[in-house]
Amino acid sequence: MERGASTADRSPLVRVATDVAANGDEQIMTAMRDEADSIPVVRTGPVGVLGSEPLVMATSEGRTAFFAKPEPSTARDVVDTLEDGPIPADDADAVVEHGPETTTLPVPNTGPLSIGRRSVLGRCGWVDPLDPKEWSTVASERTAESVTDIGLLGRGRGDAAADDPVANAWETARDADGDPVVVANANETRDEQRADEVLLGGAPIAVLDGIAAVAEYVGADDAVVYLNEEDSHLHRHLREAIDTVAGELPIVPQLVAGPDEYRAGAPTAALEAMEGADRIEPRLQPPSPATHGLYGRPTVIHTPRTFAQVRRAIRDPDAFDADTADPGTRLITVAGDVADPATIELPSDSSLSVVRDAVELTGSFKMACIGGILGGITRDLDVAPTAQSLAAVGLGTDGVVELLNDDRCVVADVGERARFASTENSGRCVPGREGTKQLTELLRDVYQGSLETDTIRELGRVMVRSSNCQIGAHAPRPVTTALDEFEPEFRAHADGRCPSGTCTEKL
Repeated sequence: MERGASTADRSPLVRVATDVAANGDEQIMTAMRDEADSIPVVRTGPVGVLGSEPLVMATSEGRTAFFAKPEPSTARDVVDTLEDGPIPADDADAVVEHGPETTTLPVPNTGPLSIGRRSVLGRCGWVDPLDPKEWSTVASERTAESVTDIGLLGRGRGDAAADDPVANAWETARDADGDPVVVANANETRDEQRADEVLLGGAPIAVLDGIAAVAEYVGADDAVVYLNEEDSHLHRHLREAIDTVAGELPIVPQLVAGPDEYRAGAPTAALEAMEGADRIEPRLQPPSPATHGLYGRPTVIHTPRTFAQVRRAIRDPDAFDADTADPGTRLITVAGDVADPATIELPSDSSLSVVRDAVELTGSFKMACIGGILGGITRDLDVAPTAQSLAAVGLGTDGVVELLNDDRCVVADVGERARFASTENSGRCVPGREGTKQLTELLRDVYQGSLETDTIRELGRVMVRSSNCQIGAHAPRPVTTALDEFEPEFRAHADGRCPSGTCTEKL
């Protein structure tokens, strides 16, 4: 395919959607390109469903046939058939009728891609993620002024405005003394949180466009994308994306790699890492990053998820209901005891219960942890994906739903999460440093016949109210929510019995 030509303008066409780090698709790409005489074969980035990638899509005259994880021989046959004229529909996993010039992925009626709504994910996997002609930018034409009245909230634990209106941080940064800077925090160490990686892999130019729009609004001449140092593939991918739009966006960011540590993904800890601090820990607040951030400059810190929502809101503000407490959509990665994780997009009026249709659960469903490694434990998924609804029932908002099967012991599971918090916290504040240790010890005591629920809950209240870091504040959440749902199992352990039959050793 000629560089810069629009994918949507070419038919017939074969697309290959895959994660930017995947190596297994090279054999398929080579097989199809060797077979193709006149059919363009285009790599389009991830769709968010690992169980389907590499996903081969053969398109001709308003019809697309989908082939999930095909063998190289099957991929060659797809190209052969399309070269001869007809769409290769006989052995396809799905065939979708759509407009011949559709610019977003046509969604099958069944399967993981059919779950939720593909808005910010719409072009992921469908168009060349590195082709600027596929991504009409908004930053050079309009600023983020139209977003300020929508009430858009920050998304993800790496966002300094997580679950708060982003416009408040923008206004503060714009009015503060000093030259503002905009940071996209994409340093994620946990495998179950894949939403930002999907966006940066499948729609990097859209994220860069959102960054530039916010930078224009706050008057920033500098921007940074902060990545995990282990994500070398993503670093290369974003470098190429930045190079392709360097002349089209008013501001393009520099790339900075941070340590592969969970704590380094927190907003102010990210600033410490970018400044080269030897010890990575969150800063005491106030002042907030919006007034005193990177090298003392006013700093806006959002996740790629937030910047993608900003761009969508600028392009189509009418799609955001300003009367909704959490306007826009939420990206949810469904992980845990599943065959393959999937990242889906849910509108605010939907329910988390639909996430079970996006994955294949191994075993029978027992519980879910919602909100990441330090999320809340629940049996009930009938809750809206909005920040307010999740917080109201004690669950996390980081965009992860771990589905856990009946082989899981709830006491052991939350014990592992408490131990994670005790080793990963920065040690800066007493509630984070000592509280997480005490929490872990209280859970170990359960195996010794001592269950002090009141002590656990009181410790949790103190940690939530007084911790300086998110790790310390959120560490009690898995334990206290599990006690709400599964206290009989805790009492059984104190009596020397594991109801799930999976505990073979003490915590």
